Amino acid sequence: METAAGVEACLPIRSDMDLVWVRQHVRQAAAQLGFGLVDQTKLVTAASELARNTLVHGGGGRMEAAHVVRGRVNGLRLAFADDGPGIPDLDRALTDGYTSGDGLGMGLGGARRLVHEFAIDSAPGAGTTVTVTSWAVRPPHPREVV
Repeated sequence: METAAGVEACLPIRSDMDLVWVRQHVRQAAAQLGFGLVDQTKLVTAASELARNTLVHGGGGRMEAAHVVRGRVNGLRLAFADDGPGIPDLDRALTDGYTSGDGLGMGLGGARRLVHEFAIDSAPGAGTTVTVTSWAVRPPHPREVV
């Protein structure tokens, strides 16, 4: 069973400087929860991409970070939300190499590969929320939790 240990932070994403704060917060929180350096880097990279998407494509928004626990394993759940135009074609947006602007196309598909859990909620005109979770070690299967 997974439990939430509480929201650690809600950070605005309105400028390039806010992207720096998001990356710093995620790295610090992941380190405090026992993530190794490689896993910290993966999560910070995913968070950076998702925060930039929130700013560039969603017109700004926020990131909520929460400490979650499954069994004895710490995790960090990040939700990036905006009230922008939404994503008209999620399947296309998740395709490797797809870019809607002048980016590298790492985007949503790349962020999805860097985390353990990935969910997206978006509709044209309704904004977008991308929620990702990473675990400090391999997340236990629900039947393994004691």
